[in-house]
Amino acid sequence: MTSSDTISDASSSPSSSSASTAATVTKTSNYSTKERNCQTVRTPPIHRLAIDDIYHNSADPDDKPDLDILKEHLLLEGRLTERAALRIIETGAAILRDEDTMLTVTAPLTICGDIHGQLYDLFKLFDVGGSPATTSYLFLGDYVDRGYFGIECVLYLWALKIHYPDTFFLLRGNHECRHLTEYFTFKQECLVKYTEDIYDACMLAFDCLPIAALMNKQFLCVHGGISPEISTLDDIRQLDRFQEPPPYGAMCDLLWSDPVQDYDSDKDNASPIPQRRSSLPLDDLPPSLMTQPALPSPNEHLYLHNTTRGCSYFYTYAAVNEFLVRNEILSIIRAHEAQDVGYRMYRKSAETGFPSLITIFSAPNYLDAYHNKAAIMKYENNVLNIRQFNSSPHPYWLPNFMDVFSWSLPFVGEKVTDALLCILNICTDEELAEPDEQINSLIERNNRELRKEQLRIKIRALAKIAKTYKTLREMSENILSLRGLTPLLNPTELLDNPEVKTETDVAASILRDATISTEERFSTAKVFDQVNERMPPPKLSRSVTTPVTMECTKQSSISDSPLQSISTRKDMPSKAMISGTTQGLVKMRRASFASSSFVQMNDTTTTVKSYSKLRK
Repeated sequence: MTSSDTISDASSSPSSSSASTAATVTKTSNYSTKERNCQTVRTPPIHRLAIDDIYHNSADPDDKPDLDILKEHLLLEGRLTERAALRIIETGAAILRDEDTMLTVTAPLTICGDIHGQLYDLFKLFDVGGSPATTSYLFLGDYVDRGYFGIECVLYLWALKIHYPDTFFLLRGNHECRHLTEYFTFKQECLVKYTEDIYDACMLAFDCLPIAALMNKQFLCVHGGISPEISTLDDIRQLDRFQEPPPYGAMCDLLWSDPVQDYDSDKDNASPIPQRRSSLPLDDLPPSLMTQPALPSPNEHLYLHNTTRGCSYFYTYAAVNEFLVRNEILSIIRAHEAQDVGYRMYRKSAETGFPSLITIFSAPNYLDAYHNKAAIMKYENNVLNIRQFNSSPHPYWLPNFMDVFSWSLPFVGEKVTDALLCILNICTDEELAEPDEQINSLIERNNRELRKEQLRIKIRALAKIAKTYKTLREMSENILSLRGLTPLLNPTELLDNPEVKTETDVAASILRDATISTEERFSTAKVFDQVNERMPPPKLSRSVTTPVTMECTKQSSISDSPLQSISTRKDMPSKAMISGTTQGLVKMRRASFASSSFVQMNDTTTTVKSYSKLRK
């Protein structure tokens, strides 16, 4: 057949060509109900890894878990048997228990901040920072809560600690405690994925975590900051860390304290003579201490009550500088606060010319709402190197581990009530009000009017139900928009507090705005999340809750200080925002997970100047 013949044949059968095109257009995809339709996402493992699957010789108590098998299984959202999980947690806890309250570590070292259950970003952190087999790591705490992979983070980090006990170090954060894990998501996560025995084992392991670390005798590494009750490094070494962190005192301050907001602009006030101070207000001292000499209150130029956290203190530049000089160290490295670029270097010390305080935050796109970068700090050969990275894609979870059927009830209920309303609204109110002339009997007429009134009542009741379901559906959509900033336990709880519902609507509408910049989105999320940075209210059933501690917490939560007023005017966008935040946004729950694009790295190098012995 020649080329002309081909063209002739094609042109001579236009009907067959058009029919083929029509068939192609009208063809629809058929989805199987038995097979996996999304082939790009691997199927989660059905079986749980047992001890024999992770350990090559499970009978040997010194055998170590296989990191590659564990990592691959956790990446696929697989779980372990209870025996296997308990063995990893308890073996890691035994190693942590033998360590000092303040570790002594040497460079080269990679320092990491908060993780908050973001497992897939934790694996990206190791890709950026280097394999733990060849790189020394120090984590500053907050491994769990507010993310849905906290138990996986614990299992993997504890397995790394078992493998590299002398080069892989873990410190305690304020979220490694019973009080916060019960209030936020970690306990619920353990109950959903495992059992309460796993949760209890984690809490005992958290009690074994060291509180601080001294790197190269130059840097104090701690989760929160310094305390008015900590004068020297020996004061940290003497702390009893094997306990639930108290709501006040030195241990509380090391985990909860923050730098004052105007730290960089803080005037260089003259520091008083160093002396031991108490973080318990004088008015709240128990009677047994009233007979002792009065303890001096913190100097107003050094420490302020931390109204943001509801406990502990804000420490000033003068307080940090005094601590550095007294202990002859160069700087304090801490975590505890989200940073838009993953880190922050504060005002330089007058004595050394080096930043007196450095904050590291290693959870990118925190709560899937902040849109922040994460950072880690590499210190080697007197060179401090900051590496940044973005978030990684991760699986999607509904709020509070809710199943899809429970989550869809508001949406289904709204559609069902709409359908019922359409069925009942077969006639208008005017038609219902028209008398039926064909009915002569008074009894029949009354019965007919009674049935009409009953129908009206049903329509009005169904309309109220439809309105309620619509409200619940809107709240559910707002929760997905708020993501990790989701208030309260479920959408129905918002119905009891209209002010909080209004606050939630405002927050969701702002975060849904695609036109705002990353900086604006970060600052907005931080304002909305401010109430969840506070220490949760204590449970009355707790043994640590005494009239003294309750009053101490109450005094620390007072929000009428000048610093609080300035912060409120600066950060809160409206009076309604303040009212809604302070009255109702008290129990955050994670909602959804969003993916991020490729990883970006940015190196910022700061040469650590050699320095002579600091003046006392």
